[in-house]
Amino acid sequence: MKAATKTLITTTLIITTMLLTLTPASTAFRNPIASSVLLAEMDTGMVLYDHNKDTRQPVDALSRIMTLLLTVTACENGTLNPNETIEVTESAFSGIDTYLSQNRIFPGEELKLLDIMYYAYIGESTEACNMLAIKVSGSTAEFVTMMNTRSRDLGCENTNFANAHGQYSIRQYSTASDLFLIMREALNHSLFVEISGSFRHEIEETNLSEPRILINPNAMLNPSSKYYYSPCSSGMVSSTYEGGYSFVSFAESEGLSLISVVLGADAIVYEDESVDLRNITETKRLYEWGFSQFSLRTVLSTTDIVDKAPVTHGAGADFVNLRPESAVTLLLNNNISDDSFDRIVTIYSVENNSILYAPISAGEVLGEVTLMRNGVDYGTVLLVANTNVELHRMQFMRMQISNMLSTRLARFIIWLLTMIVLCYLALVIRYNVLRRKRLRRIAEAKERLRRERQGMDE
Repeated sequence: MKAATKTLITTTLIITTMLLTLTPASTAFRNPIASSVLLAEMDTGMVLYDHNKDTRQPVDALSRIMTLLLTVTACENGTLNPNETIEVTESAFSGIDTYLSQNRIFPGEELKLLDIMYYAYIGESTEACNMLAIKVSGSTAEFVTMMNTRSRDLGCENTNFANAHGQYSIRQYSTASDLFLIMREALNHSLFVEISGSFRHEIEETNLSEPRILINPNAMLNPSSKYYYSPCSSGMVSSTYEGGYSFVSFAESEGLSLISVVLGADAIVYEDESVDLRNITETKRLYEWGFSQFSLRTVLSTTDIVDKAPVTHGAGADFVNLRPESAVTLLLNNNISDDSFDRIVTIYSVENNSILYAPISAGEVLGEVTLMRNGVDYGTVLLVANTNVELHRMQFMRMQISNMLSTRLARFIIWLLTMIVLCYLALVIRYNVLRRKRLRRIAEAKERLRRERQGMDE
């Protein structure tokens, strides 16, 4: 069967993408102003645009994405409780350059683990990052090992972590491609989404501090900022001398879920001392381009009648309509029309030169359809019967009798029965002939006796 050699996709939704060769009428993203840039769709992982996506860059504060990911994972599997209170230890301040210390938490302070997670991510606290590392794995060194193991598990090929908080190290680097993989995984965890998407978080009074307010440095979440961008709901910014201005973020609009990675941008300071953070402006430009140029479209729905399959002995029907078992939704450039795809249909009974007999149940798999465009395979989906086809019983019985009579055994039995009948008829005929002869002899004997008696009387 041809189906055995194909990979069939039977989920409710199939999401794929076009080849990233834009048509002449489309608008390409131009002149990226960062060392590395990547824009990709989250669900499919398909890249819409990239520039130096596999070039290693200083990871800096973006490492906190992995730090928070490992912590929320520990909370989800029950190893940690985000509501437990823990005491900040001196070890959290070990190995941190003085100028990087935020002095937002204090040795001996008692804080909820959840608040420390907020401190680490949106409070930019290097000490909090170390506290998470120690709480998750027992030591910062072991935690770094976990970070590198998890990155490899996610498919990162050019990433290495040296600490949990992002202090510059020549041994701490990543790429736009790898940071996309890490951010994509992190966004699959609800607690990560909650923390990273919070613009403001209040820390209640502790044993060593009055209540404090944390403000997310992701300006796209700030409604009063010139950088505010409502589709953006998560992100991590970084700015260092070595790595420049970087930004990894997530935005949703018009059914699209996009992740942007901008590494090594700069900042422009104008005469009025205002600043243009180009890691953020470039991110917005990427999003606006992506949302305007691409869309998710259902090019094959479960109600489409794709073809029909011939059916033998169907009651009132000699064929059954075929529809896709699952819808096919593609991420396409807006210049591509839905009807530009060729449908390559395979009906298993026709392909195998076999007969499809009734009864047929609605939803029964009878074939497959492959979507093609310009020689590119966009995926295969199973075709199923759209309705039930009942059995025509009289036709079925005639077929069964015909099939039975057509076998060698049946022909032998019929020959044998015929011979038996013929022998029986021959015996009956012979019996009748002999009986008539016997009766005739008896009649002749009676006639002789009668005549002899008559002669004696005379």
